[in-house]
Amino acid sequence: MELKKWTYEEYPEYVNDSIKSMDTTGDEIGVRYINDVEYVNMNGTPLHLQIMVPHTRNNKETSYPCMVYVQGSGWFKQDIHAGVPFLSRIASRGYVCAIVEYRHSGIAAFPSPIVDALNAVRFLRKNAEMYKIDPERMILAGSSSGGHTAVFAGFRHNDDTDENMFPGVSAEVKGIVNYYGSCSFMFDYSNPSTPNHLKPDSPEGREAGNIDLSENEAMKIAMSAECNIDENTKIAPMLILHGTKDRTVHPECSTRLYEQMKKTGHDVDMILLKGADHGGPEFWTEEVINTVDAFMQRCF
Repeated sequence: MELKKWTYEEYPEYVNDSIKSMDTTGDEIGVRYINDVEYVNMNGTPLHLQIMVPHTRNNKETSYPCMVYVQGSGWFKQDIHAGVPFLSRIASRGYVCAIVEYRHSGIAAFPSPIVDALNAVRFLRKNAEMYKIDPERMILAGSSSGGHTAVFAGFRHNDDTDENMFPGVSAEVKGIVNYYGSCSFMFDYSNPSTPNHLKPDSPEGREAGNIDLSENEAMKIAMSAECNIDENTKIAPMLILHGTKDRTVHPECSTRLYEQMKKTGHDVDMILLKGADHGGPEFWTEEVINTVDAFMQRCF
């Protein structure tokens, strides 16, 4: 065989009939992981994305839809690498997936995570070609505190007063996937395993700026998603997933948001996962991923 720089098309296929072989199509999807991409620096705090990009041998599609996923953490410092194995399952369906790092409650208060998520969407849209993203097919998603962030970012996408680091670049998305988001603080048992619920040193109190939310109705309302959505709110279709045995964020948080979305004429669906706690592998089964995939395709 001649030694040269072969193209794939020119290279002769090896054949040996005495050895078993399997057929391939070239459309099988692999995932390339690009770690710790700095998407913005907020007052000396660098924030990063974990980006998963699909690829195939045939590479027929030059761009893919994108899920921008906010990793939950109770607004504490995130483990932004923890979600990579799960999100790679979405990426292997043909989606670019980007996990968003936000400013945690130890360094910045509400609405900083929302600002950061919006800037992440803008960064990815601005750099769509580099990461093989179709900028017209973007989804916001998030879990727990990240679900809260994704939902708020979903209706604050046109707010240029919130430290927009990419002027002129839209942060609007086609859909929102809310995994058991901590979206309401309007009832006493919203966080049933948090003994200091609503107090200044609770996760939500720290996120509010070390405020006692039990004595600050205005801030409770400002941070509760269902209180900020009405008939005039421009928000993309939403899919809500919540476990029926969630001990950290009561399913009623999601139910209140679902009912408000329905009441105000917005496109929303909600699925309860029987027996599921706060996150876990139940949310990443083939059945659930099929449901999320079908929802995203409908949004496009």
